[in-house]
Amino acid sequence: QLKIYNSLTAEKEIFKPILDGNVGMYVCGPTVYSNVHLGNVRTFLSFDFIYRTLMHLGYKVRYVRNITDAGHLTDDGNVDNDRFVKQTRLEKLEPMEIVQKYTVDFHKVLDMFNLLPPNIEPTATGHIVEQIELTQKLIERGFAYESNGSVYFDVLEYNKRGLNYGELSKRNIEELFANTRDLDGQGEKKNPQDFALWKKASPAHIMRWNSPWGEGFPGWHLECTAMSTKYLGETFDIHGGGMDLKFPHHECEIAQGKACNDAAPVNYWMHANMLTMNSQRMSKSTGNYILPMQLVTGDNDFFEKPFHPSIVRFCFLQAHYRSVLDISNDAMIASEKGFIRLMEAVKVLNSITPNDEKPSGFSLADWKNKCYEALTDDFNSPILIAHLFEAVKYIFALNDDKETISTVDLEDLKSTLNAFIFDVLGLQNIEENNNEKLDQTLKVLIELRNQARKSKNFDLSDQIRDKLLAEGIELKDGRDGTSYVLS
Repeated sequence: QLKIYNSLTAEKEIFKPILDGNVGMYVCGPTVYSNVHLGNVRTFLSFDFIYRTLMHLGYKVRYVRNITDAGHLTDDGNVDNDRFVKQTRLEKLEPMEIVQKYTVDFHKVLDMFNLLPPNIEPTATGHIVEQIELTQKLIERGFAYESNGSVYFDVLEYNKRGLNYGELSKRNIEELFANTRDLDGQGEKKNPQDFALWKKASPAHIMRWNSPWGEGFPGWHLECTAMSTKYLGETFDIHGGGMDLKFPHHECEIAQGKACNDAAPVNYWMHANMLTMNSQRMSKSTGNYILPMQLVTGDNDFFEKPFHPSIVRFCFLQAHYRSVLDISNDAMIASEKGFIRLMEAVKVLNSITPNDEKPSGFSLADWKNKCYEALTDDFNSPILIAHLFEAVKYIFALNDDKETISTVDLEDLKSTLNAFIFDVLGLQNIEENNNEKLDQTLKVLIELRNQARKSKNFDLSDQIRDKLLAEGIELKDGRDGTSYVLS
């Protein structure tokens, strides 16, 4: 049975989907006003592993991950602190040019780390109508009020009706009121803790839409409620995101969902923990900061060499998604060594010949059970990886004729190991990828040579052939075209 740690109850619970065999999962996506940072990658990679595991366990998953492409004011309510506004001024671009630029970057980075795309990737600006409708419904039900062209959620009224704002973050409502200053509302709110559902746009605000309350833009928390419920229903199975979103973002989502639909919007809340570097919080202000591409290319002052995205992925998965993950040069070097050994074992396993002469000291059935116990114990990737290395030890013993394996078990081990490494953990065989790239590169060079020959540019044709031969690649012309042989 799959057990999931539910942030709402602070306990591991047996997972019971709303619809048997199906899972609806929503994960808060990026706000696309700048390059995706490494901490974001850690969160999205954690949920990619969870997504892959659910599918491997036989569930049909509808995975929704949004793109936040609408600007929001920060706590002081100053339009100059809207991140999109600041970036448009800095780069001298339109807001949607900023959105497109950094959405492309986001997808490129996640693809580099071999993350599967979600089934649905809605944008906040594509769901303005739904957000206005939700706001109107909350006003009609008495949970929200309009003030000077803005609309706020009434937290005190919510609690008066026996509901509990603060249930996810375990915060006391009286303490929240006592410790909150009215920065965002500028005197418009009934209570300091009330949060914006819709904000009136000042003349300087670029991103604005018409609404029953005048021109404005949606509140951050409302976006995810609108998109998650549209595609997954009023109550769905799993909602995920970074630990930093628990309060106020996810807390507000719960309040909005319950106030609108008289039902908890989510059954299992999941939160990935933070990423640190060299035992310190990653921060631009302190200089302890690195972008994903800088880690991969080696263009940084923290790591002695570049690391392949699959090695970075392997490093990240060696920590449980609920644990703080600290990366350092030593940690990456150790991960690289472990990754290489794992891939060597996969290669060696394909050359093993079964031998049924004597029983083996390795129980394949017990090993598989332990691997699945790790997967179903709240997606415990580090324990799964530890068990994979038990199989690695066994594989090298087989290669040295110190162990035996039957034909049936050999095929079972191959398929199981490959499924765990490539399908579930999402790792990629670097050597195979390099071979694929070499093959594609040589096909391009052969096509260029063929074009040179057709245009009677024999000097260029011979130059391509001779230079490849000098690198140990021999071209062979035949009836079916040109092929190559590596010497």
